Amino acid sequence: MSEPRIFREEPVSFVRRSGRMSEGQERAFAELAEQYLLDVPRDAAATSVHPDARMDPAAEYGRSAPLIVEIGSGQGHAIISAASERPEDDFLAVEVFRAGLARTMLDADKVGVRNLRLIEANAPEVLATYLPEGAASEVWIFFSDPWHKKRHTKRRLIRPGFGDAAARALKDDGLLRLATDWEDYALQMREVLDAEPLFERAFEGEWAERFDGRVMTAFERKGIAKGREIRDLVYRRKSRA
Repeated sequence: MSEPRIFREEPVSFVRRSGRMSEGQERAFAELAEQYLLDVPRDAAATSVHPDARMDPAAEYGRSAPLIVEIGSGQGHAIISAASERPEDDFLAVEVFRAGLARTMLDADKVGVRNLRLIEANAPEVLATYLPEGAASEVWIFFSDPWHKKRHTKRRLIRPGFGDAAARALKDDGLLRLATDWEDYALQMREVLDAEPLFERAFEGEWAERFDGRVMTAFERKGIAKGREIRDLVYRRKSRA
């Protein structure tokens, strides 16, 4: 591999806070990481991915199957539910918060999910280089941080340029699914993706119907309880031909 860079060139969409791990979380990393957590070569930071590193999905899952990638999987509620209900598909959870990764591993193991892998990494790097081109059937981004203060909006995950990374990772006609409870961010997502030449809308009207494959989480219920409207979007990756 080439020598790693010493700094990131783009702002990331998260601020990683270190905290003391609970006994259960430590156990998850000690006992379950070998089964679930991918060992990724790093670049400029602890959550970076070396640009020469490549995932081999068939080797990681022991088969060839449609791959669904969730960006910002949190504690894993949505992706564990989906992986349980769709054993014929493979799932990859991308998250930077270790407590969330630990909870996902513990809950996945509890219900016997084996078609799930996790990666502790910055999502754009996973999409732009680590996944083989066209490997993902779908990419999910549900309730990513809206960075609602004006001076922080440059940190939003969905911003100009994001479409290139997402389009590279998706197969032809693959789907990019998004949801947010922050209106301003929803409008930005739609504006950015409507302008992306490699994507087209896969919905009619102003917003997509709620994705029925997304389990209702406590986070979504909390947003609804506060009077925030949940807005879904779905875009199709255009053919490379």
